[in-house]
Amino acid sequence: MSISIVNTSDAPAPIGPYSQAVQAGGFLFISGQVAINPASGNVEAADVAGEAEQVMKNLKAILEKANLSFAHVVKTTIFLSDMNDFGTVNTVYSGYFTANFPARETVAVKGLPKNVRVEISMIALV
Repeated sequence: MSISIVNTSDAPAPIGPYSQAVQAGGFLFISGQVAINPASGNVEAADVAGEAEQVMKNLKAILEKANLSFAHVVKTTIFLSDMNDFGTVNTVYSGYFTANFPARETVAVKGLPKNVRVEISMIALV
């Protein structure tokens, strides 16, 4: 099985020992993305909606680097530091999918990197 690493400067560089995405076995596995603006390297969003929007932009950049789109996504995981943000994040998230929504779970966690409120990972078909 062939494995290839996918990296783009249009999404934030990893903040640990991992890749933005790994393509293997007909899938693209995208690491959890947080609301870091890749141009500045900082979290600039003022609220959870802004964070979710930046996260989705980061995921889109990685998908595009692999010549894919949100239509290829089959599974997502959303991590929230506060489940009260579910509705807001869901509204932003749903704007990126038009049909055939991927399987998904949303979980509340005690904390996330950079003290953000939302992180999303994805699996897409290649």
